[in-house]
Amino acid sequence: MSIADVLLLDFDHEIANTRRVLERIPENDPQWKPHEKSMPIGRLSVHVARLPDFWTRMITTDEVNLATAKFPPLVFESTAHLLSDLDRSSAEARTHLEKSTDEQLNENWRLSWGDKVIAEAPRKVLYRGMFLNHLIHHRAQLGVYLRLLNIPVPGLYGPSADEPVS
Repeated sequence: MSIADVLLLDFDHEIANTRRVLERIPENDPQWKPHEKSMPIGRLSVHVARLPDFWTRMITTDEVNLATAKFPPLVFESTAHLLSDLDRSSAEARTHLEKSTDEQLNENWRLSWGDKVIAEAPRKVLYRGMFLNHLIHHRAQLGVYLRLLNIPVPGLYGPSADEPVS
């Protein structure tokens, strides 16, 4: 089994869970946030929907310098648009992951801000830390936002208070 085959097992499961959360993002107040230091729900949900684009950059480039890299603005349009962004970004990321060779996944990739290196490691390591765990982390934040807004939280790894075992 190739490295990509193993990584795809988690990819499909986590993208499906991400869809379940994004389906519940309300459209009425995309600027809502639980704390002054928190990211607004609309911006955070767009970030989550587009995070697979980050993996695509990781597998198709040797490095990204955040001081000069251009990313589209994180502007919330609608829940339907979030799901469309997730479908597009995850399909492209999955295709690149499927085509990845063990050699590519063992090659180092670098993330920097100007001259400061933030991370440099084999892509297979950064896939998990910089993409997949990053996705799960922000998706969990959205779960807290949903709870605070009294929107049912999906059970992603088993039951939740809103989706108990039947």
